Amino acid sequence: MHVNAKKIAVGGMMLALSVICMLLGNILESSTLFFLAAASYFVGIIIREFGMRAGTAFYLAGVLLGVLLAPNKFYVGTYAAMSFYILATEYAWRRIGKMIGAGKWQMSGLKQCRIVFWIIKYAVFNLMYIPAIIGLQALLFGRQLSFNLLVGVLAAGQIGLFLYDRAYEYVQGNFWSKMRGKLFK
Repeated sequence: MHVNAKKIAVGGMMLALSVICMLLGNILESSTLFFLAAASYFVGIIIREFGMRAGTAFYLAGVLLGVLLAPNKFYVGTYAAMSFYILATEYAWRRIGKMIGAGKWQMSGLKQCRIVFWIIKYAVFNLMYIPAIIGLQALLFGRQLSFNLLVGVLAAGQIGLFLYDRAYEYVQGNFWSKMRGKLFK
């Protein structure tokens, strides 16, 4: 019972911080993507600490609270997409690990495993990003983009994904690993 109470308390605290980050993205417009990325990182923290089921519940609760509390629903959609990317990649990493551990998938090394993982990451991202950019051009840019500009925006998204993913790994590996020791004493 004590462990469940601690999980609920930590999850609630993380959910509150996630919603605060979403709301700060609405207030400080120049740092919106920073705060939305920070809010989405909490999904990964919950997944790594408590598992996929807890992470999925946290994701759904974050989106629901964002819809109820955030004034700009477009930012909630962005948070939902960023968080879904983390949810999907964490799931993919766990599945790859299980397949290798069970001997169902023969990989000769960590390098090939990472290559497959990056392919999955870019596939998940592009399945959300490309239709959104093409379908919502008028909303996002105020007009239809020329072909060259559209290609540039799509390429910039790939670079943005790389930076977002590197920052997520840094937060998990450095920042959260230090905070976790203090939180779970």
